[in-house]
Amino acid sequence: MSLSNGVLDNTVGGTALIKVRISNSTSGKPLGCSKKKGSRPLLIIESVVLSGSAALNLILLFLTFLIWYRYFRGAKAETLQAYTGNGFSSTMQSFSYEELKEGTDGFKEEVGRGAYGAFYKGVLTSNERSVIAVRVLEKITSDGNREFNAEVDTIGRANHRNLIELFGFCNEGQNRLLVYEFMRNGSLADFLFGDSRPTWFKRTEIACGVARGLLYLHEECSKQITHCDIKLQNILLDESLTAKISDFGLAKLLKIDQTRTMTAVRGTKGYLAPEWFTNMPISIKVDVYSFGIVLLELICCRRNCQFELNDEDQMILSDWVYDCYLEEKPELIIEGDEEMVGNIKRTR
Repeated sequence: MSLSNGVLDNTVGGTALIKVRISNSTSGKPLGCSKKKGSRPLLIIESVVLSGSAALNLILLFLTFLIWYRYFRGAKAETLQAYTGNGFSSTMQSFSYEELKEGTDGFKEEVGRGAYGAFYKGVLTSNERSVIAVRVLEKITSDGNREFNAEVDTIGRANHRNLIELFGFCNEGQNRLLVYEFMRNGSLADFLFGDSRPTWFKRTEIACGVARGLLYLHEECSKQITHCDIKLQNILLDESLTAKISDFGLAKLLKIDQTRTMTAVRGTKGYLAPEWFTNMPISIKVDVYSFGIVLLELICCRRNCQFELNDEDQMILSDWVYDCYLEEKPELIIEGDEEMVGNIKRTR
């Protein structure tokens, strides 16, 4: 009802307040209020959630990449760089124990034995024309995955025509094997003490090859290697009678900056340098001494120790040669070597 139609009652005193609607709004909220003001916290929460989700995705992506990279690098580490030749790939392969057992027909044909284990002839199952020599390591430390891998890496990096080439390896539990190129002419001992005396030219060529191989191990490798067991049996000959040093890198590596190394005697009787018995520093000089004994064996075509000889003075080759030097009778050293005697006569 409109107020204009009301009746004034003069008997009632006081004041009355009447609330009048001035717009069509039915809301009791003050003017200027908006729903947007209440939605701001919700927007902030949504922004935080979205940002956090994006950050979490980035972290997960990074962790996935890190895990993949480490796995890839670990797998790649099993494939060490090596020499390309004889039909092999340009990388050193990681073989399984069963694969090498099959390739050697159960390690059936032993072709050599040394201080660290036996060699067995075999073929690669992937290429039957690739003849290999598998060394089953026996006398190595049992706690040495890291040491074994370091030695394999060192051997694989050594690349010289007068060093036997390492093509692969196996490291499964307690089974540790090395896969080498096969040397068809056996050891220098087999060649030197065979049915016929090798020519002086061939002996000289072999001696120079061994010297070059030792020089590489001592001065040209990124990590200096002291062989510790240079002898005729550890010098192998390929199909062209090129001399190649074997068994290097299997002894404890003596680093370049190492000035004094005391260690247990390693090597073979008759080739051992005096340092091994006098508590002196062990260095590359022990290899030089052993190489000198090998040279005497090449020159004289006889073994360094022959205890079956009647003359005791000649039993130890190095002692006998030194006596010949003191007596000024070097011709005794080459006695019976007609080729060498003839060469000396022609030079006089």
